[in-house]
Amino acid sequence: MTDIAARNLQWAWTLIDTFAAAGVREAVISPGSRSTPLVLACERHPAVRTWIQVDERCAGFFALGLARVERRPAILICTSGTAPAHWYPAVIEASESAVPLLLLSADRPPELHDCGANQTINQRRLFGVHVRDFHDLPPADSADPAIARQLATQAWSECTGLRAGPVHLNVPFREPLVPSSLQTPQPSASHLPVSRTRQKPRPEQISDLTHAMNGRRGLIVCGWDSGEEGFAGAVSGLAEQLRCPLLADPLSGVRFGNHSRNAAISRYDAFLRNKGFVARHQPEWVLRFGAMPVSKALGNYLQGCEATDFVLIDVTGRRLDPLRRATALVTCDAVPLCEAVAAANPEPAQEGWLEGFIEAEQRSALAAHKPPEARIVRELVDQLPPGSLLFSGNSTAIREIDSWSGTAAKPLRIIANRGVSGIDGNVSTLAGLAAAHAQRSVGLIGDLALYHDMNGLLAARELDLILVVLNNGGGGIFGYLPQAGLAGFERNWLTPTGLDLEQVAQLYAVSYRRVDDAEEFAPALAAALEHHGPQLIEVMIDRAASLEAHRRYWAAAAR
Repeated sequence: MTDIAARNLQWAWTLIDTFAAAGVREAVISPGSRSTPLVLACERHPAVRTWIQVDERCAGFFALGLARVERRPAILICTSGTAPAHWYPAVIEASESAVPLLLLSADRPPELHDCGANQTINQRRLFGVHVRDFHDLPPADSADPAIARQLATQAWSECTGLRAGPVHLNVPFREPLVPSSLQTPQPSASHLPVSRTRQKPRPEQISDLTHAMNGRRGLIVCGWDSGEEGFAGAVSGLAEQLRCPLLADPLSGVRFGNHSRNAAISRYDAFLRNKGFVARHQPEWVLRFGAMPVSKALGNYLQGCEATDFVLIDVTGRRLDPLRRATALVTCDAVPLCEAVAAANPEPAQEGWLEGFIEAEQRSALAAHKPPEARIVRELVDQLPPGSLLFSGNSTAIREIDSWSGTAAKPLRIIANRGVSGIDGNVSTLAGLAAAHAQRSVGLIGDLALYHDMNGLLAARELDLILVVLNNGGGGIFGYLPQAGLAGFERNWLTPTGLDLEQVAQLYAVSYRRVDDAEEFAPALAAALEHHGPQLIEVMIDRAASLEAHRRYWAAAAR
């Protein structure tokens, strides 16, 4: 019996040691009995830092945050039964956002399946199409450890491939689970080199692209997940050379940093609502990087524009084209494409094309009737120290950041879970980001997003983060949609919770501040930045007044 427990631990150690040799440094563990060998291996490995998250759903999003910051896989471990099912929302987000996760679900051995054994379900292919691959391992006491090393190497390769994402390993263990001797094995796996050659565009693709651009009016559009390191400088330089506007989503990494931003446009969501401007500023070509931007006004503009050449760039070959406008898809890295087009030296657009967008940008910045959220976003951008990380919730929060963040030379990284744009797991994702990020980490989310992931505050108790909650009394974003005119709007769509967030903060031992007016936010944020540990700032938003201010601002910007 003791031999089985020892082999369980050796099997688990082989998996973890192989991942560590590949550079994995973080493991997020939820408690359970059947996963004991995996937990013991992680706790004893000198290269692996462990995080304990009691709630598996929180654990999944916490690991997502860790992996997103470090751009390398994080390990998730849980026991058998329904436990791994709670990872599902985070797994879907990781899949759609190309975030690498190594999912290690412990399982009962084969003889306990299909016989009514407790806490035993069919965990095979539990996550369906949302993982890059699935591996059902044999029990440790009936297999050679070399199999575990081979499967771990394969899983790591699949997890970190060209299209990164989650990989699921189902790991059954027979009892006993705790060996009589807990001697720590020595790391033995050889280093697994990490390398990827940049995919360059073909010469004929550059020739076709420069021909389409030559002397014509064009747009460069950067959505989230636009490109690799160095992309912001390369695409900004290309836009200036072509004298074309660079419409940059806040998640593109292009709005903030030391690169030139002379062609960067960030307030397009306001002035693209102006039908006169749209009619007078029709592009002949569009070059798009990354996924679709947040702004619906920009999406409508691109959907209806007269461009005859609409080119998508994606290194994985994904056709990220919900508008169905693409005339070409170029599968290559973004930086070498920008450099190759710039080197081909196409003629820039005629004078006045870029200037028209810059003038509209400046008018939008000066337009009156800005809502309270504008001040909150600007204070975040202005007060956060260089190198800070700003996490945005979905629904209202990301749209406010899109509208009001502007651009700046200050290095500032903005992240959101836009793979499926859910409001679940936001607090836990921020906690994971803060755990991995060396600089200040701040989150901006709504009151419903906080409710969906209050347990994430438990993970934040030992971390240095600030969570700003825009409390507009429920799903305020529905106020902008046709549902607002329906009977039962408040009950079926707005769904205010009525929770006292100060009591929520006290429950999880988080520092709390309440702001009743946007003008009070600046000193509240400044005070929070002077302290460490988890802090929650609740900002009360008058939903009706905010909605009216947004509409008046859009009307003013359109004039």
